[in-house]
Amino acid sequence: MIRSELVESLAADNPDLKAEEVEQIVDIFFDEIAMRLAEGGRVELRGFGTFTTRAREARTGRNPRTGDAVAVPAKRVPYFKPGKEMRERLNTD
Repeated sequence: MIRSELVESLAADNPDLKAEEVEQIVDIFFDEIAMRLAEGGRVELRGFGTFTTRAREARTGRNPRTGDAVAVPAKRVPYFKPGKEMRERLNTD
C-alpha cells in the first residue's frame, strides 16, 4: 500500500471527513513519527510494532560502478521491530 492508497482507504472508512482532512491527519501522523525518531526517541504502536533508530559506524564502502573505495560516514538509520500480534498475523498458516 502506498501513501495515497492509505489516504483513500481512510477517507472511504470515514465519510464524515473530507479527503483533505484525512490527508492532513496522515501527514501529521507521519511527521510526528519522523520528528520523534529525529530526536532519538522511539515510537511504539501497540499491536503493530516499534520504530527506533540505530547507529551505523563509519566504514569504507565501494563504488559499485568503478570499484573505488569510498568513505561512508557514521549515521543513524530507522529501524522497525514488528510487535507480537503483527508477527502472529504474518505467520498464520
